[in-house]
Amino acid sequence: TTHWASSDDFHRRYPKVRLDAERIFIRDGDIWTSAGISAGIDLALALVEDDLGAEVARRTAQQIVVHQRRPGGQSQFSAFVELGGRTGRFAALIDWVRANLAKPLTVECLADHAAMSPRNFARAFTAETGVTPAKAVERMRLETARTAIETSHLPLERIAETAGFGDPGRMRRAFLRTLGQPPQAFRAAAEHRELQPGRPSSGSAGLRAVPVQRRTKANGRT
Repeated sequence: TTHWASSDDFHRRYPKVRLDAERIFIRDGDIWTSAGISAGIDLALALVEDDLGAEVARRTAQQIVVHQRRPGGQSQFSAFVELGGRTGRFAALIDWVRANLAKPLTVECLADHAAMSPRNFARAFTAETGVTPAKAVERMRLETARTAIETSHLPLERIAETAGFGDPGRMRRAFLRTLGQPPQAFRAAAEHRELQPGRPSSGSAGLRAVPVQRRTKANGRT
């Protein structure tokens, strides 16, 4: 992967290299790549977790004062960021919705949290973000569900429940309507990527992917 702003140039220069410009970082065998600066921190924490375990990675994140790492499968284009709007007027509301996706998030519920009447809230929110409140909630639920599907082995029933869809059937319809594929297709693609062996791409002349070098000690990995 690479930063989204460089993806077009990357494709032109290295047309035979397989590029997934949506992900914040990707592991392909022994080769790790990331997008942007903060994504590099996520990648570094993933390396720590891979070597030393989740607890050490969590303590490392606390030590450098960052949130626990985001999964590599997370998209660079986050609905939580995009829905902040032009002025960020509803940023606090978006954060609250993100933490409460499993609840019934009706327009009335959101308007009450924003201390507005439902009618005025719906108009103001749509004008600010470009989407209706219902569509915004669905986008956030889709992003949360897709990340869980691609980065965990949780059953779809559990993911549908925690993301607020209620049941797998409703989640499936939302995936097909917005993303064009069912949840099972995203899980299958993620599992396929995990099984791919790391290897340099044949068309990467002028670009060399450097495997991560690990130092070892007599008593184990470091």
